[in-house]
Formats: sequence, structure tokens, C-alpha cells
Amino acid sequence: MKKISIFLALFLLLALLPGCGSGEHAQIAATTLPVYEFTTRLCASTPLTVTRLVTEQVSCLHDYSLNARQVKAAQGAEVIVLSGAGLEEFLEDILQGADSIDASQGIALLCAEEKHEAAHEETHEGHHHEEDPHIWLSPANAKIMAQNIAQGLSRRYPAYGDTFRANLDTLLGDLDVLEAYGKERLSSLSCRELIPFHDGFSYFAQAFDLTILEAVEEESGSEASAQELIRLIQDVREHNLPAIFTETSGSTSAAQIISRETGCKVYSLDMAMAGDSYFDAMYHNINTIKEALG
Repeated sequence: MKKISIFLALFLLLALLPGCGSGEHAQIAATTLPVYEFTTRLCASTPLTVTRLVTEQVSCLHDYSLNARQVKAAQGAEVIVLSGAGLEEFLEDILQGADSIDASQGIALLCAEEKHEAAHEETHEGHHHEEDPHIWLSPANAKIMAQNIAQGLSRRYPAYGDTFRANLDTLLGDLDVLEAYGKERLSSLSCRELIPFHDGFSYFAQAFDLTILEAVEEESGSEASAQELIRLIQDVREHNLPAIFTETSGSTSAAQIISRETGCKVYSLDMAMAGDSYFDAMYHNINTIKEALG
């Protein structure tokens, strides 16, 4: 009985620790990795618990739907933290009447580029956002997102306002370091043009003065057509690109064909939407661009 009591006490202690537990009963639900990581850091040293809704390795939420666990976690949360800018269309029903924080407030949105063939566009009809929601890939935007989340948390939980502000200062400092690192590391590239196989890297390119020649959407079952491949091969040759960039959870078939035809290398970039660390993903992208484009 004594051993059982000790184990029970340890279990209860772990369940009460901030950020621990099954997630379904967390006070705060955050949708994707960036807002989850920012929210978790802002809630450090408070008793508030945070759960992440989207935990799969995804780079696109166009056709995303919640499973039973996610619905339960979202409905049970006191507040839901959104990346915003139209990303979380899958939460539309749950958000009606719910308390939420939109991290995209005040961020100037870019228009999503749609340079696909008509047949390719028909396959994804209704799924492209008019405005690009991948705002977190710019450290400057990430700082605004963190500030928005901190303000929203302070309104919802005013007793922890001082803690939120102190944690925000630390988080903003880390984002400043990330931004400065990227600008210094990518300041003298021999090539500043890139072709990514995902249309979500516009904010990253804007943040570090890069030019996206063309963003190619390639998903399983809707790979690039022969006409697209010919055009992309011409672009690589015309601009003498040393590399093209796939996305970590995306298809690589077209990129490999282009590589064989042109001799350019294929590198992988991370949308920083899933995985374990927003900062790790961003540093990976910066270092990958540096290695690939010199």
C-alpha cells in the first residue's frame, strides 16, 4: 500500500506540473507549432497548461480535419490560440462563441502566388488562400505574433500579466537573435533566387531579401506536369540556379527530375508548422539556404 501511495503521489504531481498532462484538459489550446511554442514559453512559471492541436508532420492545412482528441481538446480549452490569417479554417465551427487569440493581428499579409497550370489549379480548387497565411516564417512577424499572444493571455489571465511580460521579453530577445543571424548569414549569397516546392516561403524570402522565381505546389497524386517541368528546367538553366528546394514533408519526384536534367542540387526546407522546435526549423532553413546558394 505504501508503494502504491508513492506512485499515486508522483502521478498526481506530474499531472499538476505546468504544460503536463494529457492535453485534453489544458486551459489553453494552440493550433500549430509556432503559436504553441510561443504560448508555452509565455506561460512558463505559471500554472497554466497548454496543448497543441496539430501534432502531425504537416506543411499544409488546406484539407485538414480534426480527430476526436483534437475536438475534445479544443472544446475543453478556456482559450484557443490561432496563427490566424485564414490558416485554421478547419476550426471554424468550434471557434463560434469560443474565446480565442488571433496571433496574426497587425501583420501585413502577402498575396499567395498561384502559378500552377489550369489543370493543377482545378485539382486544388477552393483550397488556396487568397492571402498567404505562413506568417511565422518571418522573424519580424513572429515577434508580432508573440506580442499578440501575450496581450491576449494578459486579458484572459490578468493575474499572470507580469510573468507574461517578462517571458515575452525573453522570447523577443531570442527572435531578435534569430533575425540577426539570418540577415548576417544570408547577406552575401552568390545567388539570391530560389524555387521552392511549396508556396509558403514568401515571408521567409521577404525577411532575408531573397527572390522566389516560382513556387511549385506538388502533392501526392498531383505532381508537376510535363509542361511545368519543362518551364522549371528552363528557369534553373536561365538563372543558373545551383539548387532547388523541396519541403520536409512534401514530394520530391519533380525536384529529382529537374536535378538530373540540370545538375542543380536538391535541398529540403522546413515550414516550421510541425515538429519539435520552431527555432530549430528556422535555423535549419537559414543554414540550408546558405549552404545551397553560397
